[in-house]
Amino acid sequence: MTNASAPSLFRRFAGWTLVAVAVILGIPVAAVSFFLAAGLGAPIPLATAGGMAATVALCGALNALGARLALRRRRGLAAGVATGCVALAVTVASVLTVFRPLDYKPVPLPPQATRYWQLPTGSRIAYTYTPGTGRRAPFPVVRLHGGPGTPGAGPDDLDRELAARGFDVYTYDQLGSGRSQRLSDPAGYTVARQLADLEAIRRRVNAARLILVGSSWGATLAAHYMAAHPGKVEKAVFTSPGALWAPEWEKKGEGDIWDRLTPRQRKRMDELEASPRLIAWSLLMGVRPRAAHALVPDREIDPLFDELLATVGSAATCHPERPLHEASSRGGFYSNQQTSDDALKTRDPRPALRASRTPALVLRGQCDYKRPEIAREYDETLPNATFVQFPNAGHVIEAEQPALFRGTVTAFLTGRPLPRVR
Repeated sequence: MTNASAPSLFRRFAGWTLVAVAVILGIPVAAVSFFLAAGLGAPIPLATAGGMAATVALCGALNALGARLALRRRRGLAAGVATGCVALAVTVASVLTVFRPLDYKPVPLPPQATRYWQLPTGSRIAYTYTPGTGRRAPFPVVRLHGGPGTPGAGPDDLDRELAARGFDVYTYDQLGSGRSQRLSDPAGYTVARQLADLEAIRRRVNAARLILVGSSWGATLAAHYMAAHPGKVEKAVFTSPGALWAPEWEKKGEGDIWDRLTPRQRKRMDELEASPRLIAWSLLMGVRPRAAHALVPDREIDPLFDELLATVGSAATCHPERPLHEASSRGGFYSNQQTSDDALKTRDPRPALRASRTPALVLRGQCDYKRPEIAREYDETLPNATFVQFPNAGHVIEAEQPALFRGTVTAFLTGRPLPRVR
């Protein structure tokens, strides 16, 4: 005789199906709830707790209903155990993936005589100073590194060469990179902040005018400074310049170093970017960079950024298959990303630059991955510009043609004829 109180076969099937659905939904519900909370501004611990609470609430309800349909006794205990197992699985999965710190150790910084400016902009900036010798030049040289966020390990041979010619040379790590300050909110990395820092540096060194030597993004920064502060630049050198005005090239494309990667480099890049933690981080970067920064702070992402740069560095040369041995400082990933994004919102500097009488030198490597029109635009926009193209050199001219690069820059800044480039 059939027990009337026993669940029917259909009810049992429906009940266990609900339990299975609860198990399957555990991780997705936690993930979606976490990203929604973090994207709306909740701190990472609170967003994590919210994700877990949503999982327990939804899965608990499904398990309770499933146990009621499938079981005759101990329904509450069964639902509780099932929900606890889901919560445990979500916790373990999260700890082993999204919340597992990246395992990249920072490379020790090379020794140098680092000094610091505490600027009125609020930025604490690391720099090196190479004083001029002999007859002193009237205006100091300020080196502007590329990236954004990828400083060199100055002072270098050009610093020393210029100092021997009487120039005081300042090489600094821009905000958010090298030995300089990192910001708690990545939204603070803007072109305007970098320009304000540079103007504050001019005032700090008590210079009526600066001589700016900028590479890649540093050339873009120099051009925007000239436009914003007319009359404050004595001479300017633009080496392998980035886009003069980024919005102009947003759709056209400036030329991408990733297009020059070797198969070995592409494989290594795929390995570096495969972490579930980075996938979660990238989703947050798209909606709320501050939450992404809280999840993966500078101390984790900057060593990974350095590894990425070391992997692709040779692709910036004429020979991507050959190792590139170039001294560098610690990269600043958030400075790189946020400053680059902000550059797409800047005012066009070209109208102001067309009225500039500042002598300018525009240098480009023959096989630079950036489109030739970019460097040519500097030459065509600045009325008092001289353009030089180096053979057998890519984006890092100073690494591939060091003597010719130093000789050309030094001759320009000292008013001598430029070396012949064959």
